[in-house]
Formats: sequence, C-alpha cells, structure tokens
Amino acid sequence: MSLDLALLPSPEIIETIDTEAIISALTADVTERFLTAGVSYDVGGLEVDPVKIVLEVAAARETVLRARINDAAKANLVIFAAGSDLDHLAGFYDVERLPNEIDTALRNRTILAIRARSPGGSEFWYEAAARRADTRIRDVAVYREAFLPIIHVAVLSSLDGGIPDQAMLAAVETEVKSDSVRLVNDAIVVEAAVGQTVNIEANVWLLPDAPYSVFEGLEALLRNAWNAETGIGFDLDLSWAQSRIHVPGVKRVVITSPSTAVVASNEKAIAIGTITLTYMGRAF
Repeated sequence: MSLDLALLPSPEIIETIDTEAIISALTADVTERFLTAGVSYDVGGLEVDPVKIVLEVAAARETVLRARINDAAKANLVIFAAGSDLDHLAGFYDVERLPNEIDTALRNRTILAIRARSPGGSEFWYEAAARRADTRIRDVAVYREAFLPIIHVAVLSSLDGGIPDQAMLAAVETEVKSDSVRLVNDAIVVEAAVGQTVNIEANVWLLPDAPYSVFEGLEALLRNAWNAETGIGFDLDLSWAQSRIHVPGVKRVVITSPSTAVVASNEKAIAIGTITLTYMGRAF
C-alpha cells in the first residue's frame, strides 16, 4: 500500500498564525520594557493609544511575514508546492511539466516518479512512464499475467467516458516500450482499462418548493461525479449513485438499473453509458 501524503499531519514547520496572540505578546514585551525604564504603562486597552496602534501595525506586519515563511516552507514540499515552485521540485526528480499540464497532474507524476525509482520493472515504473505520455490520462493500472513476463498497461482517459483514443494508446505504447523504459525480458500490452459500460436508470422525486432545474441538472452531476471521483478498480455501488443524485431539492431517489452493485476488477474500469432519470413528481 502506498503512503497517502495528504493524510500526513501538518508539518511542524508550518505555523498556525494568531494575530491576536502576537499583539498580546508584543504588548506584554513593551509593558515590561516600560517598567524597566521606570514608566508605568497601563493604557494599552484604549483604541486611541499611540503605542497600541503601533503594536497593531507591527503585529499585522509580523502576521504577513510569518505567512510568507509558511508559504516558503510549503513551496519546498511536493504536496503543497504549486506553479514554478512545483516545476523545480519535479525537475529534481527528472520530471518535466507537459504542455498544458495542471499542478495536480504534475504533482501526482512527481510522486509516482519517486516511487518508481527501483532497479527496474516495478508497477510504479511502468505507470510513471505511461502517465507522462499524455496529459489526458486519468488513471493507469499495471499488472502481470500469472507465471508469464507479460505486462499489461491499462489506460483510463479523462475524456470520452474513460475510453482512450488510438493516439493516446499509441503514445503510451511508444513510451513504455522505449529502450529507456522496457526491461529486456518484458512483453508489454497496452490496452484500454474500461472493461464494461453500465447504463443507469433512476426515479427521482423533488421537494415541493424545488425548481425543476434541479432535476434537469442531475444527469450532468452524476456523470461528472463519476469522472472526477472514480478510477480503475472502482465499483459502481447503488448507494454511491443515489447519494450523488440526492442533492438539495431532491426528496427521494430510487435506482432501478442496475439492480445490484457492479463490481470492477483491480485492473479494469467501469464506464457510465446512458443515464435515464425519470421525474416522478413532488413529495414531502
């Protein structure tokens, strides 16, 4: 199992900034310095006190400075880095941003490249190679046939319901079969990850005061949620589909097809075909 960096506790170097606490500390410091100088300072509670105003300015500037230090610390951590900071971190691991590649994709490829650094041929090794072939790739699964050195690279697209086009498959094949990637004794098969297409049908009731436009937007919501939240090996559970349709304004949802959960193997993905939602009226 791979470590999920997003689940790690916040790094200690990243400080929780409390402006009021900074003001209190500065006030205590100034009060002590006044006493040392023989001056009794006791008007810090007045809004018009010049010392208080100056301390508030100092606290505001210190808050900005500490926030900048936090940003600098984050820029050196791959899970937080963005933009050109992320480009430099990725470059350290020989990962270069692809044309039009967003930060999330580059970050994931960088982490994958780190995991892929083995003597050769690991699952991460081939997955990293496949992902750098095309920015439209959503997910990749690498698996081997039992007792045979045949490596399957299953590709899931971020477009067209997850089904990769021939250009994407060809780009992946070129990359994973290049001399710098493929091990001599590995036979590699590049294929689409989508193993089956499932149509969804459901009956939907709206609340009495919900606009009909809520119902009209449900199909797109469900399809977009599937594309954004799922991947290779993700089962189509009825409860998942129902929860994505059951948005504010919807009273009741009954999935009529499929009748049971559709299970995907670890190496395959499910594509959503047609979505047929039937408006059943209003209910309390």
